[in-house]
Amino acid sequence: MTRVAAIDCGTNSIRLLVADCDPDTGELVELDRRMTIVRLGQGVDRTGRLAPEALERTFAACREYAEVIKEYGAERLRFVATSASRDAENRDDFVRGVLDILGVEPEVISGDQEAEFSFTGATKELGGRTDLTTPYLVVDIGGGSTEFVVGDGRVRAARSVDVGCVRMTERHLVHEGAVTDPPTEEQIAAMRADIEAALDLAEETVPLREAHTLVGLAGSVTTVSAIAQELPEYDSQAIHHSRISHDKVREITEWLLHSTHAERAAVPSMHPGRVDVIAAGALVLLSIMERIGAEEVVVSEHDILDGIAWSVA
Repeated sequence: MTRVAAIDCGTNSIRLLVADCDPDTGELVELDRRMTIVRLGQGVDRTGRLAPEALERTFAACREYAEVIKEYGAERLRFVATSASRDAENRDDFVRGVLDILGVEPEVISGDQEAEFSFTGATKELGGRTDLTTPYLVVDIGGGSTEFVVGDGRVRAARSVDVGCVRMTERHLVHEGAVTDPPTEEQIAAMRADIEAALDLAEETVPLREAHTLVGLAGSVTTVSAIAQELPEYDSQAIHHSRISHDKVREITEWLLHSTHAERAAVPSMHPGRVDVIAAGALVLLSIMERIGAEEVVVSEHDILDGIAWSVA
């Protein structure tokens, strides 16, 4: 076993996994997994720059994670940064800050690399399942981008497109500096059109409709699962490998799109950092299911973070 630490810094959240990995047996023993909403991508779609307050929130989380990594004595650490830091003009400020705190440079990876890590993390443990057939379509709905990967034992095709829960919210659901609560039908229609155009782009590279099993990753999908199950609090074990029907996803999405901030915040399994962006994330998921005719989505708590850990091991 090799003790490793993996950090995934996205547009909306930064996450840490410390685990013991055995590449020979495919066994990953999770020691610590945590997530902090830092909204690193705040305003990036509009300004092209990482905001100072967003950087400081992210560095504060890095300082916390540095203590956890030291406590567990991880032998290796890999820090991967995704959509927001790819897009930002001042990403060097981000790189220097992370290096000072954690002693490693964040790797600003491409969308294709992001997709491969997500696929590995989500599917490595599905190989023995007889109730799920390949090829898989793994969909990782992030804050700034969504990754699409089709494969079986290996990746056959992958594409990253710039639709995510934060980007769609900021682009379509914000008026005069505040999120419209709830959004207008015109705003929803514009967001739908943007998502459909992104799906057209994804289909140029990835045969989405050839997939037999849809696997959904990241906070928008896991939160939809928690709502579908009416969980009294967020419960990773109940969410991992849950299966949510297309009809249920549509019902939840419609409610989220037409609910108020207070109504969404009152959902017991809702992370406070997702209240304003969950409707957009759910609409991305629903649009994908409608595009490929998926009757259900298999929800995975194992994702790019697990893929990063395997790459280190």
